[in-house]
Amino acid sequence: MSQTFAARRGAMFAALFITASTAFAAAPMVKTQAPGFYRTMLGDFEVTVLSDGTVDLPMDKLLHDKSGHVPQSLAKNFLKAPVETSVNTFLINTGSKLVLVDTGAGVLFGPTVGKLLASLKAAGYQPDQVDEIYITHLHPDHVGGLVTDGKPAFPNAVVRADRHDTDFWLSKEKLAVAPEDKKGYFQGAQGAFAGYVSANRLKPFDGNTELVPGIRATSAYGHTPGHTTYVVESRGQKLVLVGDIMHAQFIQFDDPNVTIAFDSDEKAALASRKATFADAAKQGYLIGAAHLPFPALGHLRSSGKGYQFVALPYGVPR
Repeated sequence: MSQTFAARRGAMFAALFITASTAFAAAPMVKTQAPGFYRTMLGDFEVTVLSDGTVDLPMDKLLHDKSGHVPQSLAKNFLKAPVETSVNTFLINTGSKLVLVDTGAGVLFGPTVGKLLASLKAAGYQPDQVDEIYITHLHPDHVGGLVTDGKPAFPNAVVRADRHDTDFWLSKEKLAVAPEDKKGYFQGAQGAFAGYVSANRLKPFDGNTELVPGIRATSAYGHTPGHTTYVVESRGQKLVLVGDIMHAQFIQFDDPNVTIAFDSDEKAALASRKATFADAAKQGYLIGAAHLPFPALGHLRSSGKGYQFVALPYGVPR
């Protein structure tokens, strides 16, 4: 090989390297996430966690902590306020029914949430395939996704929730006398449910109720008047979807006594959280929560006076 040819080839490769490097460096940053879903099996049931996105919450102001440990807990978990908080929903395919637990925020909480339908479709399902929707409670970040473009987002679904919550949040009389800073809660729920109510597809239940084979509602009142957890069981395996039993994993597992301003009845909400955590740790079943970091499935184990959350690892559904 001549020295001239070798020099020319070296120059050519150098030019290509510089061009390629320049092109890659110039690529714009995307700065978005893909639609989020996580799938696992529970006995014969397929469980898919669907992300509705995240919302920033000023946990340093919302949490009620008599011990004053919120700042230390945030730092210990490499967090700072406001805390980016997941909004999760859960899709259960029993083989005969497709059941969605909660629907996310829709347009009620800003542009960083309202991703449920994109996640649902990415997971391989369509809104018209959903048979039943179970609502843990009627706060906006759990019911806003019931509607899209002013119409029911799930055209074939029956919606179910505890009557204590529907009677409260869907009441025009209670809206009229609510404090100004709470009226939005009522308005959001009433707007989200309107199409289902008019079509006679809202079917409230009273307390502990089996809804379909393998899924039952269990009262966990306190966060709202009718807050409900959903127990899913198949072939001896159990998952409890605990709704808003907890909001801040960075402190409420260590100290379940910490409450939050969103609770309608903090004392009752605290009792529900303590009972739920204790039973989950004792029995060893899976839990899923609306505001645990996505994908929000795992086990609890006792740890001193509190608990440790052990997240379910990523894997092929089996």
